Amino acid sequence: MKDLFSAEKWKYVFYCVSHPSDGFYEVRHRERGSVAIAWVMILLFGISYTINRLCASFIVNDTDPRSVDTLMEIEGVLLLFLLLSIANWSVTCLLNGEGRLKDIMTIMGYSMTPCVLCFIPATIVSQFVAQNEEVFYNIIIWLSVAYSIIIMLIGIMIIHNYTLGKTLITILLTFFALLVILFVIMMVYSLVGQVITFFQSVYLELYFR
Repeated sequence: MKDLFSAEKWKYVFYCVSHPSDGFYEVRHRERGSVAIAWVMILLFGISYTINRLCASFIVNDTDPRSVDTLMEIEGVLLLFLLLSIANWSVTCLLNGEGRLKDIMTIMGYSMTPCVLCFIPATIVSQFVAQNEEVFYNIIIWLSVAYSIIIMLIGIMIIHNYTLGKTLITILLTFFALLVILFVIMMVYSLVGQVITFFQSVYLELYFR
């Protein structure tokens, strides 16, 4: 456990953010990444995203705080991260990608670092901006999101040894695979519910007879 959360592992997260090509190459070929830290980064992103939705000034945020379920939103972020990783892994297995599932999780988790670092400061900045000054808040948010997407794109390209064009196609197929996975999950959930209801009905029928 110490090795998973060592200071060197944490420093390497920021190395990957500043040198994504070299950093993610070593994640794939020299085992320098940490899936555990990637999950922590996703958790921190979920927390910072939820705090932003709850606490950002009304000038830049039209979300009703009473409608925000903190725990559910964080769980949703973690679940989306897991499903996206599985979807990308399933697609790249068919397209001769070299990345493993743990590599995909690592680069996705590490790629969220700019958002983790910027969402809370952006929330604080939102408390001081006046009307028509939302641009300062938006710059922080959108630059962090854009940088995270760029890092993730580079990471997927590096770990799978793809060209940029093939990487973009893979990302589109990943979202399609995600929809298929969600559809299957919903179908299974519905089927299990119907089976449970059926057996409950049979039990009640037998019991009252």
